[in-house]
Amino acid sequence: MEQLIGAAADYYVITIIGACFAFGALLKSVTAMAGTASRERSRREIAAYIAEGSISPDQGERLLRADVNHSVNRAA
Repeated sequence: MEQLIGAAADYYVITIIGACFAFGALLKSVTAMAGTASRERSRREIAAYIAEGSISPDQGERLLRADVNHSVNRAA
């Protein structure tokens, strides 16, 4: 009986560790998707400002190249 309880405890520990890794991977994926969506939204807004003439195409290009957060994530 004690062997059965010990085997079951090992199984639960492995299951919990696996669930933690799966949750971490899921969380990282959701974070990456949110960052990509935010970045694309910003690109569309800059394009809209250029189209309406609020900013020049040169200014828009500089804003698009000043992708500070994305370059920090690449270095990590």
